[in-house]
Amino acid sequence: MPSATIKIFLAHGDPKRLRTAELSNWTGKAVAGPRSEFDSVLARDESQNSGVYFLTGVDPETGKSAVYVGEAESIRDRVKGHLDKDFWNHIAFFISKDENLTKAHIRYLEGRLIEQAKQAGRAQVKNSQSSGARLPESDREDMEIFLEKIHQLLPVLGVEVLVPTTINAACATELESLSCEIKGLKATGHLTPNGIVVFAGSQAVLNERPSSQKYPWALNMRQKLKDDGALTVKTDHLLFAQDVEFSSPSAAAAVIHGGHTNGLIAWKNKDGKTLKELESV
Repeated sequence: MPSATIKIFLAHGDPKRLRTAELSNWTGKAVAGPRSEFDSVLARDESQNSGVYFLTGVDPETGKSAVYVGEAESIRDRVKGHLDKDFWNHIAFFISKDENLTKAHIRYLEGRLIEQAKQAGRAQVKNSQSSGARLPESDREDMEIFLEKIHQLLPVLGVEVLVPTTINAACATELESLSCEIKGLKATGHLTPNGIVVFAGSQAVLNERPSSQKYPWALNMRQKLKDDGALTVKTDHLLFAQDVEFSSPSAAAAVIHGGHTNGLIAWKNKDGKTLKELESV
C-alpha cells in the first residue's frame, strides 16, 4: 500500500469512543464507535449517507471474533435493524463525502468485503448470504481504490477483520523467513505487526513437556488449536493445517515445543541467528 496521511478526530478525546477518520486526497470518511454509544454514532449526519458498515464483536456461542458486513443507502436506518444481534459491541462505517456511492457501488463493496473478511480468517463472518453487483470497468476500478482506503483505515480504528495473516509474494520478499526446530521437527514463519505467523505445514511435538503443567496457558493454546482444526495429530507429531498468527514468538514456540520456551532464542533466521541476536544488531 502507498504511504498515507490520516486525520483522526476523537469526539470525546477518548480513542475508544466515537471517532472519525479521513485520508488526505480521498473523498471517503469513516465513523466508528462502541455499541454503548450507538445513539451518538447514528446521530451524526454521515450516518444518513449510503455506505458500508462493520459490526464486530465476539460470538457468544463459540467465543471467537465475529463480524457482520453490510451495505445501506441510509446507514442509520439499516443498522437500527441489527439491534437484535447481540454479538456485536462496535460499529464502523464508511461513506463518501461527495455522496456519489450508488446502490450498485455499495453492493459491490459489500460483496468484496465479505469475500475478503472470509479470506483473512480473523473473524467468523456472520453474513448468511453473499452479495455483490456488476459494475462498468471504470466504476469497478474506482471501487477497488475505495476498498484499498478501507483496508488502510479500518485497522487504525481497531478493526482487523480484513488484515490477512498470510502475505502476498511481493511482501514476502521483504520479510525474513524464520524457523523453529526441535527433535527433528521444523516450523517456519515470519514476524508480523501483531506478532508472528507460523506457516501451514509446520510441525510441532506431539507430547507436552512435564514442566508444561507450570504453564497451563501453553497447554490450553495447543488444545484450542486442535479443537479448531488448526493443529492436526499425526503419528509422531502435530501438523499446522493452516497459517496461525500468535501474539509473540514465545507463544508460537511454546505450542511448537510443547511447553514454555523463549521465542527470542528458539526462532532463527536462515543464517542461524536468533531473534534476540537480530534485534540487538
